Amino acid sequence: MRVKPYIALGFIRDHPGVSQQELEAAMFMDANGVVLLLNELEAARYLIRRRDPQDRRRHIVELTTAGRHALERADKARETLEEEVLAVLSPEERATLRRLMQRVLDGLLQPSPSGAGAAH
Repeated sequence: MRVKPYIALGFIRDHPGVSQQELEAAMFMDANGVVLLLNELEAARYLIRRRDPQDRRRHIVELTTAGRHALERADKARETLEEEVLAVLSPEERATLRRLMQRVLDGLLQPSPSGAGAAH
């Protein structure tokens, strides 16, 4: 499974009842890109989109049983690859790497102060 579909399915699994618009924001993708990705995943029968009964303008995205199984297989493959790649690191080094990567990701999600990092 490619990275974007994997990330999308994982996000949908971890955020039940997520809307298509929330997925756009979470994946830093425009609406068209998300629609194309969801079309692909829906054609593979990994998810379904349905109208939100409280707001007919919103589409709720849900995993199907096939999507859950595909994601479980991809998780196992990722874990195997991760073990191979990180084999040279001790458990402490792996924990440090994960903490540092989480800080990087958290930093990417924080709004930057106005003008910060701008070239002068």
